[in-house]
Amino acid sequence: MSTSRVYLSPGMFGFAELAAYAYFEHVATALRRRYAMRGRTLEVRVCEVHPTSSVRRRAATLAEVIAHTSGSSTDPIHILGHSTGGLDGRLVASPSVHLDERTDRQLGWRGRLRSVTTLSTPHYGTPLAAFFATAKGQRLLYAISALTVAGLKLGSPPLAAASALVAALGRTSESIGVELALVDRMTDGVVRLLDEASGRTLRGWLRQVRDDQGGIVQLMPEAMDLFEAGVENRPGVRYQCVAAFAPIQGPIDWMRAARSPWRALSGVIFNALARITGRQDARYPCAPQDGRADGILARALGAVPPADASDGVVPLRSQLWGELVWVGLGDHLDVVGHFPGPGGHTDWLASGAGFDGARFDALMDRVAEGMWQSE
Repeated sequence: MSTSRVYLSPGMFGFAELAAYAYFEHVATALRRRYAMRGRTLEVRVCEVHPTSSVRRRAATLAEVIAHTSGSSTDPIHILGHSTGGLDGRLVASPSVHLDERTDRQLGWRGRLRSVTTLSTPHYGTPLAAFFATAKGQRLLYAISALTVAGLKLGSPPLAAASALVAALGRTSESIGVELALVDRMTDGVVRLLDEASGRTLRGWLRQVRDDQGGIVQLMPEAMDLFEAGVENRPGVRYQCVAAFAPIQGPIDWMRAARSPWRALSGVIFNALARITGRQDARYPCAPQDGRADGILARALGAVPPADASDGVVPLRSQLWGELVWVGLGDHLDVVGHFPGPGGHTDWLASGAGFDGARFDALMDRVAEGMWQSE
């Protein structure tokens, strides 16, 4: 049985495994199963990259992992990145890339690279990054990161923690000193809820988020304008993307529709992030400059989504790069298997998109088919 290799690069809140929780567990299982059905073995490796450091640093880590683990065979290599991880893959694959002298000498494996798949990747930036780049936004990013991991591991963070974050997000344009103090205490409380080993690991990961946020600045639409000017597609490599968007509901709608207090607050958090994400600057639109985005979406969906459509973190049109293999209702974490119900992981980000196992299977069918065709 012949073998292929795929390297998975996590996004802004991403990790390989943290607090006994595997970020890409469902993606890895789905891809292995689909390759096995074709009589092939797929070796999957999740790259442990810094969650919020610069794309260049993250890409260098990805490149070294591939160089040290892909062997000297002729096995086809694929890269799949979620969110910022998709940019890591594009940068590594670019023919003219210069990462650092040591890493540049280890890029011989790129002759075996067959595809780069991006899931909910901000190819043209996201306004949410501009918010997180502010001093107050950095504190909230730290808190959201803690809630993300704790929510995925525990099922749902404590209501008091979520309430503090909702209060802070609800006053992003005002003085939020009191709410930030609550958020700081909430973050410490969330970590203490975990067992000692998990809490220690989470603190180390959060320290990385706090100490190096170079990637946050780079994801601003103004900075991604420069990224697009300098990064090239590699000839012979298939580029394919997955894009998702979720409806924005009012707070009252969420309170009425949610089945639990936690899901109601989680929905309000999602809406707050989505509204910030929707604040685009006309001079730096988060969309392809050739104006083809609406046509692509109309053919795939039968209608053109609103200009501010997003998955809560990345504008919908910013997620388009290469061939669009799947687009539909879903949020930023749904597409990597963090959705409610059978077949999914714990879903802490309640978006109301209705994403489920059937959509995830359809998405992974298209991704795997594209990888297979590239070989």
